[in-house]
Amino acid sequence: MKNFGLYNHTKIENKIYNFWEKKKLFKPIKNTKKNKYFSVVIPPPNVTGSLHMGHALNNTIQDLLIRFKRNQGYETLWQPGTDHAGIATQMVVEKQLAKKNIDKKILGREAFIKEIWKWKDQSGNEIVSQLKKLGSSCDWSKERFTMDKGLSSAVTKVFVDLYNKKLIYKDVKLVNWDPVLQTAVSDLEVVQKDVEGKLYYINYSIKNSDEHVTIATTRPETMFGDTALAVNPKDKRYKHLVGKKALIPILNREIVIIEDIYADPEQGSGVVKITPAHDFNDFLVGERNNLEKINIFSKDAKLNNNAPTSYIGLDRFVARTKLVEELNALNKLDKVENIKHAVPYGDRSDAVIEPYLTEQWFLNAKHLAKDAIANVKNKTTSFFPENWSKTYFQWMNNIQPWCISRQLWWGHQIPAWYDQNGNIFVATNKKEAEKIAQKKLQKKVILKQDEDVLDTWFSSALWSFATFGWPKKTYELKRFYRTSVLVTGFDIIFFWVARMMMMSLYFMKEVPFSHVYVHALVRDEKGQKMSKSKGNVIDPLVLINEYGADALRFTLISMSSPGRDVKLSKDRVNGYKNFATKIWNIFNFSKFNKTFDVPKINIKQIKNPVNLWILNEFKECKTNTNKCLESYRFDEASKYVYQFTWNAFCDWYIEFAKPILYSGDKKNIKELKQTITFLQSEILLLLHPFMPFITEELWHLTKFNKYFQSALISYVSKSKYNLNSIQIKKAKNINSVIEFITQLRSFKTSLGINPSSFCKIYLNDTSSKFKKIINDNLDIIKRLGRIEEIDSTQNISQSFIKTILADENIKIQFDNNVDLQAQKILQEKKQQEILNKITICEKKLENQSFVKNAPKNIVDNEREMLSNYKIDLEKINIILRSFV
Repeated sequence: MKNFGLYNHTKIENKIYNFWEKKKLFKPIKNTKKNKYFSVVIPPPNVTGSLHMGHALNNTIQDLLIRFKRNQGYETLWQPGTDHAGIATQMVVEKQLAKKNIDKKILGREAFIKEIWKWKDQSGNEIVSQLKKLGSSCDWSKERFTMDKGLSSAVTKVFVDLYNKKLIYKDVKLVNWDPVLQTAVSDLEVVQKDVEGKLYYINYSIKNSDEHVTIATTRPETMFGDTALAVNPKDKRYKHLVGKKALIPILNREIVIIEDIYADPEQGSGVVKITPAHDFNDFLVGERNNLEKINIFSKDAKLNNNAPTSYIGLDRFVARTKLVEELNALNKLDKVENIKHAVPYGDRSDAVIEPYLTEQWFLNAKHLAKDAIANVKNKTTSFFPENWSKTYFQWMNNIQPWCISRQLWWGHQIPAWYDQNGNIFVATNKKEAEKIAQKKLQKKVILKQDEDVLDTWFSSALWSFATFGWPKKTYELKRFYRTSVLVTGFDIIFFWVARMMMMSLYFMKEVPFSHVYVHALVRDEKGQKMSKSKGNVIDPLVLINEYGADALRFTLISMSSPGRDVKLSKDRVNGYKNFATKIWNIFNFSKFNKTFDVPKINIKQIKNPVNLWILNEFKECKTNTNKCLESYRFDEASKYVYQFTWNAFCDWYIEFAKPILYSGDKKNIKELKQTITFLQSEILLLLHPFMPFITEELWHLTKFNKYFQSALISYVSKSKYNLNSIQIKKAKNINSVIEFITQLRSFKTSLGINPSSFCKIYLNDTSSKFKKIINDNLDIIKRLGRIEEIDSTQNISQSFIKTILADENIKIQFDNNVDLQAQKILQEKKQQEILNKITICEKKLENQSFVKNAPKNIVDNEREMLSNYKIDLEKINIILRSFV
């Protein structure tokens, strides 16, 4: 009979995904059970993004969970969408316009935003099509965008409500400032780079004294903004200077010497310069001590009018060079050290970030954090692995006001309007703002909207409920909120997870998700972080094209161990492509051998031990797999599925099946066909969340879709078979058979005898229980063990080897062409070689000079070799003892 042909993922995957979409099989299937729903919101990828390995892992896990629950009959929704990615998107369009010699400033805000929307419509959704290649079964009909009309309305409402509750306010504070983009940026958009730099030691004179103190700084130009020097209250060396004045070199402005715990007596001279307007730690010192904040930079990081005349208008780095030369000429430069230190860079502009004092909009995060902390403490929301809750608490307990404004054009423009006197009117739109202004001022005024936009993370913080239609009371909001689990990376626990907790609890009065699963990083096969500079970036789309999405998915799932990063290699992905091929070939075997039957079974009528065994193995596999998936042990789940499918079913069971298929015993053959067909349908269902494409294709090729009247993706098993009724004793006897055959093959190999060589087995010294197991399964044991004869009575006395197989004393007689004496001599030679190696190793390790002076890895390697040699020696000794 013609089979299904060769497995070719390139012919399957697009076809199957198109089928799912055309049939609208990603949409939730409504059920009436109150708690039988499962929902996940996708961490919205940037609209500018393309699929990287982190996306692949994150979305594979989400899809695994959604498909698993969908097949269990849950009403499932995987809510998709993309993020407008303020800075990233604005930069992409700016660069495109620059190629056409168009300046955004000349173009104007409104026209520029139209250009961004045009770009978004044309090429902004590439990431979505790439997620589809991975097999993501999101309900794309519900796709959201953080700048769509509904979400924009939700963002405005949230801002207005929080402002009216005095939780959003304007203030002058330090922010991360990108002098190229000229906007505040979040910590996540700042990259700390280790670079070669210099540490400058500068002498500050004490007023009316011959004394001076030395401070160390990597940014000497900021001295023009100094407003104090600080010493530690416990540092007795400087007690006499506290309260006195020091003079800033060149500027000769007086600054006070204060006591503050920030100064570390063990670091440098113990004296630190305090520049509240240009250092985050100094800002806090300034707040504690009521120090003046002097801003010395303009928005483009050039020195402003607070610097000496000759420095005004200079770039900060040009000013630094000039200042160092001048300090040196004045004998104020004590010394300069070459150092390696971390410097903050903007991840988009690659410019050095400046702590910059500016007026921004802030959210009182400390107030909102209280409930968010409490709900993780009481396990209303739980982290997996649990240790990530410590990171969450660490951030939340030390939370600072959140700077929510950005000096960009692309984003949610802040719904605040100003009159000519600077009065602020916050409302959902200009008309409402004018009404508020007129009521307050008792006259009509001309209002101008705030030009800033909100931090991208502000809209993302509403994702868990606004995507379901909030503030409208939609079906989706009522049914799917709170969501079941959030799958995310550890790097955005604070930026996204914590903020969703805060916003959701405030507006929904309920946590946004029950569980937070935090996955690891995907690294290269050597464990190094992937980066373009290292040239070790692995493109998931390349792997999908080469090996298939199913192979990549299974690889990522199998390596998702809690607390351990994924070390990805192409060989591993290729290995799981072989797994897919193995599955395909077994279905080809069934097609060719006409074993396909109706996929239903009456467990109580199954009699053959082989069939009972494989059904019991399947029962254990399914139970363990489901438990692992429920507890987010995806690596363990994949292990159970893989071992059952490849080892138990494809290898052992199919080999056991062949003698039965060719036996002519119609009753036995019918039972076998029923068992094989039933298990093949169940294996496809079990594997589907892991490998959706190949399983759906085989489901259709076998016509299971017609029998069950359902595609695999939406199939919910209604079978009432009871695997607990399996005769366990008969089933487990087959494990003894497998153990016996495996050890017999291994024993042959250890002797250097071809495993396909025939032998005779004598069971005189074995237990009656073992003899019965052998006799009950005689045909398959003789076939798979390559055994010519099995004798339980004859007492053989010569030309045999005695060994232990399956914990039983077995005598083995080989063909005449196997020279046992020659084999014994060969093993004795190997024994002597290993003894010599052990002696050499032991002498080395007895040499204290070697152990003490040799590199640790060399000594450890020597110890490991000695341990392995001793294991090998024991194996050979066992073999030699078997010769009679």
